[in-house]
Amino acid sequence: MRPAPSRSRGFTLIELVVIMTILALLATVGLAGYRHKTTVAREAVLKENLFQINHALEQHRADRGKYPSSLGPLRDLGYLRDIPWDPMTQSRDTWQTELEPPDPDNPDAELGVFRVRSGSTDKGSNQIPYNEW
Repeated sequence: MRPAPSRSRGFTLIELVVIMTILALLATVGLAGYRHKTTVAREAVLKENLFQINHALEQHRADRGKYPSSLGPLRDLGYLRDIPWDPMTQSRDTWQTELEPPDPDNPDAELGVFRVRSGSTDKGSNQIPYNEW
């Protein structure tokens, strides 16, 4: 007596397609979540860097009576260890500086940098461009 032929072992084409579809769905969801979290993290770094630079500008003004003419003196005088990177543009050179308004009592005085903003025109998760933060 011979045993009945057994079904060969392995997966059918349908089973493989179903598994590949499930894996593709999971990868898509994971990638979307990853991109969102990296954007949120870069925005948090931008907020912190803007706070640190603008705080250093105010410290310089409190100590020396005027704002610096550029960001370089903040590093040179020890207010910052180094000029931080703009996480949205991946550069230290793209920060947009705003000069203080002229003093009506002394219109010839040298104007200093009183605010720094990101150089990126992309919109954040709050729909406000990064260069307006």
